[in-house]
Amino acid sequence: MKLRILGSGTSTGVPEIGCKCAVCTSTDPHDNRLRASSLIHTDDDKVILVDCGPDFREQMLRVPTFERIDGVLITHEHYDHVGGLDDLRPFCRFGDIPIYADAYTAAHLRSRMPYCFVDKTYPGVPKLTLHEVEAGVPFYIGQTQIVPLAVIHGKLPILGYRIGEQLGYITDMTVMPEASYEQLHNLDLLVLNALRVGKKHPTHQNVEEALVVARRIGARQTYFIHMSHGAGLHTELERMLPPEVQPAYDGMEVATQSGSLEMHRFFGERFGIGDDLVERQEGRQMV
Repeated sequence: MKLRILGSGTSTGVPEIGCKCAVCTSTDPHDNRLRASSLIHTDDDKVILVDCGPDFREQMLRVPTFERIDGVLITHEHYDHVGGLDDLRPFCRFGDIPIYADAYTAAHLRSRMPYCFVDKTYPGVPKLTLHEVEAGVPFYIGQTQIVPLAVIHGKLPILGYRIGEQLGYITDMTVMPEASYEQLHNLDLLVLNALRVGKKHPTHQNVEEALVVARRIGARQTYFIHMSHGAGLHTELERMLPPEVQPAYDGMEVATQSGSLEMHRFFGERFGIGDDLVERQEGRQMV
């Protein structure tokens, strides 16, 4: 299985409009964080997208291959997670795209994008099929089992996902019920939200809270996403975290195979980051 982080940022993205802080003015590409989304290639060659925010078009223009998307897992209905669904249109050349969401989110999508989810559509509308899923009830994309997980985002129930045996994906979390923790044992890789360092937030966990969750789940490697400029510079955040917990960055790829993790060099090759930095990352991530 291969995970590609399309976006590691929170709802405002980084740089944040109008901000002149050290993170927003950084020249390090690791500090440019588009809205949170990820692309997964499963072991049976299926492609799964997790969330589809307003930066989706820009994110996919950076991906070197154009291929079918076999399913989209939606965590919740907030715009930074669904604002790019209309941009799935080019991928509909390969056929209809299944969208998986809980009943509450599905109802909001039908209301927000009624032209996509009616019996009779007009030419050019993205061909999306909406499937309602429920926390704790598994389903399959190809041969990969997907287990939706109950997660609380402030006071809003949303979904995280366990994808196959190897990967857990949780974003926009403040707390999570015990049943969800029990479904996250023995992960190779965990993707987890961590908004900022220090000050608590009413609907997102901060870095300190995310560290507690990461240690409890105990994945072999955890990557933080949904980070604001308040998470600090990538290099500084990387230094303050333990080796088994690291900040993600846009374009990062991680492959899991037979219980091992391997960093890919795509980010360095595309954006000209020196091999010394990439090798330092690889040295931390290899298990």
